[in-house]
Amino acid sequence: MATRAASVTTLHPSLPGFCPVTEAVATMALGGTDERGAIFTRLEVVDFILDLVGYTADQPLHERRVLEPSFGQGDFLLPIVDRLLDAWRMAGSPAPVATLCDALRAVELHHASAEHTRQEVTARLRAAHISSRDATIIADHWLTCGDFLLAPIDGQFHFIVGNPPYIRQEMIPDVLMAEYRARYSTIYDRADIYIPFIERSAHMLAPGGHMGFICSDRWMKNRYGGPLRQLIASHFHLKTYVDMVDTPAFHVDVVAYPAITVISREKPGPTRIAHRPAITAPALTNLAQALTGLHTPAPESGAREIHRVTNGDNPWILESTDQLALVRRLEADFPTIEEAGCKVGIGVATGADKAFTGPYEALDVEPSRKLPMATTRDIDSGIVLWRGQGVINPFGDDGRLVNLSDYPRLRRYLEERKDQIANRHVAQKAPANWYRTIDRIYPELAQRPKLLIPDIKGEANIVYEEGRLYPHHNLYFITSDSWDMRALQAVLLSGIARLFVATYSTKMRGGYLRFQAQYLRRIRLPKWQDVPAPLKRRLIASASAKDLDACNLAAFELYQLSPLERAALGGGSANGA
Repeated sequence: MATRAASVTTLHPSLPGFCPVTEAVATMALGGTDERGAIFTRLEVVDFILDLVGYTADQPLHERRVLEPSFGQGDFLLPIVDRLLDAWRMAGSPAPVATLCDALRAVELHHASAEHTRQEVTARLRAAHISSRDATIIADHWLTCGDFLLAPIDGQFHFIVGNPPYIRQEMIPDVLMAEYRARYSTIYDRADIYIPFIERSAHMLAPGGHMGFICSDRWMKNRYGGPLRQLIASHFHLKTYVDMVDTPAFHVDVVAYPAITVISREKPGPTRIAHRPAITAPALTNLAQALTGLHTPAPESGAREIHRVTNGDNPWILESTDQLALVRRLEADFPTIEEAGCKVGIGVATGADKAFTGPYEALDVEPSRKLPMATTRDIDSGIVLWRGQGVINPFGDDGRLVNLSDYPRLRRYLEERKDQIANRHVAQKAPANWYRTIDRIYPELAQRPKLLIPDIKGEANIVYEEGRLYPHHNLYFITSDSWDMRALQAVLLSGIARLFVATYSTKMRGGYLRFQAQYLRRIRLPKWQDVPAPLKRRLIASASAKDLDACNLAAFELYQLSPLERAALGGGSANGA
């Protein structure tokens, strides 16, 4: 029998003698709901996840091992206990201590939650006609109050399920975050704490074991999820994915982008997916059967099967199979947009917009020290309607900061605002350069024809700017020494931009997309010299006329799309969706 776990009434000494980390863990253990990232899951969703991983009472669950790494108020743990006790009773109720103690492990950091749930677990054991003494022994074996990322946990598990905490790094004491980073290779960039929860859980799976979590889907496509995606692609099978965005999956409405994943320690294979199911017990029971059945799910089931979702650390593509096939074909046949001679960038970040930006005419500096600036509001209509904003340029033509003594108006303007400018992190790092913007400003960019693209949109808003304005940091831009900007605008308005961005980016609440540089750079584009002259003229004319149907038709010819591919891109519809 396994070594007895610590009682939930005391903090597990994960690192004996390492006082700063122990103290940090103790501080986190006393935090409120927001500090510990607790979001509580509805019972229908919990049962759905347990069904997906195969933790069902018709199995000999008392002979298997299940782990719940963040049990909180028992949303997952109590249904697990119910199913485990049902399976134990159906097996003829053998001696409870001998047969149940090793079947479950559960960890919770928060003291009050752990004690509350321990009482609930004990009550369920007593209701199953287990003596008070044996119930206490079993609960002590099952439950640990401590930090899952640091606590010693014995053995491997056939099932791991739960809702890992959603805590941003800035909420975690530095000494504790450093210890996490030393232990978990998937903590990269600004990764939230659920990332190492998934990493440790995956490594604790027994061969053939299944891990089912509901958590944010951000890691599946964004930058910080790369190392974890690589781990899953290399050693595991993404068996199931269910998009839960905009569903009432939790007890309260939260601004989150949840998804359910089932990851198995087995040979990789196809992934079964579903999107935004109805949160009712009958609907989720039927969907679970379709997602776990032996045969390919029928279209009317709401489940589909996609092959080769995981691919190293690349973002997961979980869209329609037709769109995926089109993206893969375009990636095979055409270079990236930057390989085709275009540059994708983002506008200037100043770190103090109230000081560095404002109405152009009111910026009381020398004319050479300011530039007219494009903002998202200027292009909302699909064309540039400049509202008169400008940005201070503290850089000379040589790329260095100008000497303020050479520009008395600039010097006076900046020194009047020195308190807010010099308090920025970039200024404190180099006090002598206190008046630099975070990003260097290149005045020649203002003079170049360019396409401007706002970050968050439902559809691609690709706006041509003739070469007068410098983009603000909420705008991405595309320039080229080869491609005609009007022709490129037509291509991107056709639905090509949205296809690639929707495939690779995370989606925002309400279906909005992030048109960020990292996703725009994935767009595939022929080289300009390979485009026939008549088609060049059609692309330019369709964009100039703002004729989206004509943009679509020209793009169909440019990429030689088949009828099926045209349908995946959006057919000939005007919105290109």
